[in-house]
Amino acid sequence: MGKISQGILGGLSGKVGNVIGGSWKGIDYLRIKPSSVANPRTEGQVNQRNKFTATLEFLQPNKEFINVGYKSFAIKKTAFNAAMSEILANGITGDAPNFEVDYPNALLSKGNLAGVLNPTFDDSTPGQLTLGWSDNSSLVNASSQDQLFVCIYNPAKKESVIKYGTSRLMTSQILAIPSAYAGDTVHVYFAFVSSDKKQVSNSSYVGSFEAS
Repeated sequence: MGKISQGILGGLSGKVGNVIGGSWKGIDYLRIKPSSVANPRTEGQVNQRNKFTATLEFLQPNKEFINVGYKSFAIKKTAFNAAMSEILANGITGDAPNFEVDYPNALLSKGNLAGVLNPTFDDSTPGQLTLGWSDNSSLVNASSQDQLFVCIYNPAKKESVIKYGTSRLMTSQILAIPSAYAGDTVHVYFAFVSSDKKQVSNSSYVGSFEAS
């Protein structure tokens, strides 16, 4: 049974008929319980579910990165939901009903800080990844103290290595690759985060390689 806490115009908690009320992040809301659907697997519904599934599988292992990368968009929504909307709109590719993440266009972070200039990686040493970039700390929306933020995503294992690195000024970083990743294709993303963690750049997709 639903309860109206502040009169007829106040917050509704629970269910009244087909109206469901609640509160999230201090915001009262009402929604209509959907009626049953005769055919819940129409072509459009299947396509949307497949896009949603691909997006969710990509974002779940990268929550730590997303919580920083979409922090400024977490207004009346979570950072995860903001990232979900972004990837669904701009980071999915394929032909119906087979959809997958478009890794080069999937942003794990989104912001106004200057991005990574000329990002590179070298995976020639087994178990090790050497990252490189050019110093662009002289830009107005950058600082020499901005910190590298790295994601190495392993879709086969549905997990990621997410690390903070050195400063923008240093232009290189070496990271260890888990031995368990050997033989798996992994995808590499860079971004920069301000020293106070309040600003972030768009992530840059650097490429993929087979871990060894």
